Amino acid sequence: MAMTQLTTQDLTRIVAAHGLPTLLGRLVDYLEADFRRWPDFDKSARTAAHSDVGVIELMPISDARDFSFKYVNGHPGNTRLGLSTVVAFGVLADMETGMPSLISELTLTTALRTAATSVMAAKLLARKDAKTMALIGNGAQSEFQALAFHHLLGITEVRVYDVDPAATDKLVRNLAAAAPALRVVRSAGVAQAVRGADIVTTVTADKANADILTPEMIEPGMHINGVGGDCPGKTELATGVVDMASVFVEFEPQSRIEGELQQMPAGFPVTELWRVLTVQAAGRRNAAEVTLFDSVGFALEDYSALRLVRDCAKELGLGHESGLVPNLRDPKDLFGELAAGRGIQKAA
Repeated sequence: MAMTQLTTQDLTRIVAAHGLPTLLGRLVDYLEADFRRWPDFDKSARTAAHSDVGVIELMPISDARDFSFKYVNGHPGNTRLGLSTVVAFGVLADMETGMPSLISELTLTTALRTAATSVMAAKLLARKDAKTMALIGNGAQSEFQALAFHHLLGITEVRVYDVDPAATDKLVRNLAAAAPALRVVRSAGVAQAVRGADIVTTVTADKANADILTPEMIEPGMHINGVGGDCPGKTELATGVVDMASVFVEFEPQSRIEGELQQMPAGFPVTELWRVLTVQAAGRRNAAEVTLFDSVGFALEDYSALRLVRDCAKELGLGHESGLVPNLRDPKDLFGELAAGRGIQKAA
């Protein structure tokens, strides 16, 4: 069985072929389909190796047919070294044989799947008449969030703020080129950006317990996407904000360790999102309710994304065979693979 490799260049070709709005919409469809069959999956919280400057994680999941995992890091200080804060790759493998069928870049794809997951949640939790979004944190994820909500949920105005003005400059420039119909408003601070917003998305990078949103900023009917708090010791919302909201999560055992929930008592009530998708639990119950999607990123989302890029690559004839898995002429003769490559010195 050949193993296909997809590069960042392949991913950009997929986006160019389909267009970003169509691809994001298709990714939401894949996510919803997989979340609706939640009980089919063998699930666990990610394995993480933390240091003072960042984290490296492995995120596995499987059903009866496929196994997938993602390798991903998060190092906020990397930009000072000219490196990305986050890089990722992922693998799909066949459960019956154990043979990997796909290895793919997931750095760009993770940004797409995170934005698509935010949209999936907001479809269930935000008010249907939502038109304005505050976007706090204007780094690498921000364009994807803004464009997904603009194209898929009809957001017409986004108020943007970052402690780094250069990050906001970058975001404003990119959005002007990618979505000229989207009104982008620079804000002087978090409170100004949030005031009157229907949806508030926080996607900051600093590994710290921060109070970016505080209770006096929250208005009736707001939906909050807490995206940036995704590991122990990293939060974005004051406990009072979490306490006043109806809270929805991906995988509760992981969210209680990594999300905004790490600040809350063990019994604080939450609802896993799959239960809303399968109509086993309510989403938004009224127009005045404050809802919070405490998003930490879960392996099922990467599984969905890998399925999508695999299918798109097949449709477009992209990717090439990876040499990571040996294609043995005799599957019982692994040593012979070395000899065939003249890697073994013969005795004189």
